[in-house]
Amino acid sequence: MIDTHSHMYSEQFNEDRAAAINRSQQQGIEFILLPNIDVDSIDALHSLADTQKNCLPMMGLHPCSVDENVIKSLSIIKHELFNNHRKYIAVGEIGIDLYWDRTHIEAQKNVFRTQISWAKELDLPIVIHARDSMGEILDILDEEYTSELRGVFHCFSGDDDDARRILAYKTFLFGIGGVVTFKNSKLPLVLKEIPLAKILLETDAPYLAPTPFRGKRNESAYLSYIADKLSDVYECSVDVIKEATSKNAEGLFQISKFVNS
Repeated sequence: MIDTHSHMYSEQFNEDRAAAINRSQQQGIEFILLPNIDVDSIDALHSLADTQKNCLPMMGLHPCSVDENVIKSLSIIKHELFNNHRKYIAVGEIGIDLYWDRTHIEAQKNVFRTQISWAKELDLPIVIHARDSMGEILDILDEEYTSELRGVFHCFSGDDDDARRILAYKTFLFGIGGVVTFKNSKLPLVLKEIPLAKILLETDAPYLAPTPFRGKRNESAYLSYIADKLSDVYECSVDVIKEATSKNAEGLFQISKFVNS
């Protein structure tokens, strides 16, 4: 399996990071993809990617990190992406988050567009964070989408209409995490309309732990619980889920090319 979205470099793993990664490997996690958050998370991200070769870094500015220092932050993120001293597997995570407040909504939109343009220039996929902002995200993608732009809607939890709009972007996939296991989640019903060929597995560790660990720290080893739930949703074996989602991840992120280059 491939965990396509995990913050295993987070300080919440400072006491047992190596053990947590070992647990993930014991559960069959071949690769862990690491989205960046902000300028302050870069060093920890690099440290993990340098010491664990199955942990593959992304680079981007999270929408919740768009503040009065955004120009400086974007400059640093851009330098990381374009300086060629280090490879990144995607631009992420990027997007719009209106859950907490809407103070910086226009700045978030502009930063999202800017990072989309970088992804196009670098021929990298984008990893989209959309929290209480699906309409705004999709409106921007309607304008920015080209067949060369590809990516994933991280932690997708939208409705049928959202799914249909995203499926119209032929090169975009759906990142499915712990929310699909929650008792009252409507996501399993929405997934009935989404082909398995469009699905990626992710944990978003240390957040959104799946049942039976809901409310506790999440980790990449718990990816198997998401795969188990998807086997029920798609009425197929867990092995089929693992094979299909790993193939999808390889296709989007070109992991073998990244690792071997």
